[in-house]
Amino acid sequence: MDAGERLLRLHREPNRGDLVHFLSGTEAGGDEALFDFADRVRREHVGDAIQLRAIVEFSSFCRNDCLYCGLRRSNRDLQRLRMPPGEIVVQCRRAAALGFRTVVLQSGEDPFFNREAIVDLVGRVKAETGLAVTLAVGEKSEDEYRAFFTAGADRYLLKHETSDRGLYESLDPGLSHERRIDCLRALKRIGFQTGSGIMVGLPGQTLESIADDILLFRDLDIDMIGCGPFIPHPATPLADAAPGSENLTYRVVALARIVTRDTHIPATTALAVMVGDSGRANALCRGANVVMPNITPQPWRQAYEIYPNKGRTEVFDPALLEQLRRTAAELGRFIAEDAGQRSKRAGSGDARRPY
Repeated sequence: MDAGERLLRLHREPNRGDLVHFLSGTEAGGDEALFDFADRVRREHVGDAIQLRAIVEFSSFCRNDCLYCGLRRSNRDLQRLRMPPGEIVVQCRRAAALGFRTVVLQSGEDPFFNREAIVDLVGRVKAETGLAVTLAVGEKSEDEYRAFFTAGADRYLLKHETSDRGLYESLDPGLSHERRIDCLRALKRIGFQTGSGIMVGLPGQTLESIADDILLFRDLDIDMIGCGPFIPHPATPLADAAPGSENLTYRVVALARIVTRDTHIPATTALAVMVGDSGRANALCRGANVVMPNITPQPWRQAYEIYPNKGRTEVFDPALLEQLRRTAAELGRFIAEDAGQRSKRAGSGDARRPY
């Protein structure tokens, strides 16, 4: 069976064996066929629009001690900063003025921002900006998630990190893999557009577990999938681990597109940190359809160092928006003007076109 036939089968009947085959990258011409097929699936199911989401990172405090993350509570070298709620609203107003339609409010799992604080924050942002609001503030109870949704939050991002339970619980001490998946199911039940994702190249990760991750995205009907390379942080126990592979990350993006079809998939900041602007452009040609510029100002930006050099990536100003428009045009794409809610097209779960 050649690559084209195998891709058709994978598209129609997602399965672990074909996923592992393409993740391995061992077939001559396999990557080229995979990336081309993923780009066609992207065009068919989500079109040529590139969705923009403005990220505001508002707290580097975190109660967790994940072995891979620079925000882990055991990192005594990190300057912890917490953006005042009023300043968060100011940054959201700035995002709206720049032309964004969605803001992503992201933090460590900071107990200061409890249920009442998040509810108040979401209400203020919605009332003052009209932006679609995505929250990325970690594991909460279903009642808390429901309160955030009632307050007006539209989306929620919670990466499951890995489908391998043993690996997850070894890298995230004190956390439960079962609870993480239960949280994702609760978010879907409530009505959130729900995002998840993985780091590609985590120590201990296998191609088989990545294949299971992709199948889990489909089984949970995830609305946005973030797949960036693992970048070791020097202030973590994984400081000496090898970074994730750029090419394997592209394969994961492409396969996630082929299997889930109409999800939103970003060209991640981690790729841009690892390989520069080409990482973003390459991901957009291999299944991705979202770019998430970070508009967090200093000093909060520098404090949110989940991996090294993240705080020094693009400092957002209106000129970057024009650069993104030029990049989109060079790729035969355009910047979307809407908030980019996922809207499953009729038949998106069926084999609609034989490519």
